[in-house]
Amino acid sequence: MRRASLLMLFLLAAVLPALAQDPVKVDPKHYKVEFENSGVRVLRIKYGPHEKSVMHRHPNSVAIFQTDGRVKFTYPGGKSEERDIKAGQAVWTPATKHLPENLTDSDMDVILVELKTRRRPAAKKPSDTNATNSNKQ
Repeated sequence: MRRASLLMLFLLAAVLPALAQDPVKVDPKHYKVEFENSGVRVLRIKYGPHEKSVMHRHPNSVAIFQTDGRVKFTYPGGKSEERDIKAGQAVWTPATKHLPENLTDSDMDVILVELKTRRRPAAKKPSDTNATNSNKQ
């Protein structure tokens, strides 16, 4: 019984940090799901002046900025970069972990289209193909 409890505790400790990196879960003040299906998740992101998020992850995505502004992205390890953004600008963003911060005195609004990876069916083993072919003879 004790071994099972320790195993469950270990699994929770391993799984919770991964779940906690979803921006909708760790920063619901700034991130809202507008649409989701098996292929994409669309987030509405809103930051007030000089607001910042917490460290979180995104899969490959397309960001469509709704406002002009300047944003700072801080990455694990402390490296950071600042970017100027323009309303209507669409930007490809590869999967990343970051902490964004609005550097302006105005609101910042973004639509983020996160792409979900589709699982491919398992490839047939050569032995499966040979077995199928030999049955036809």
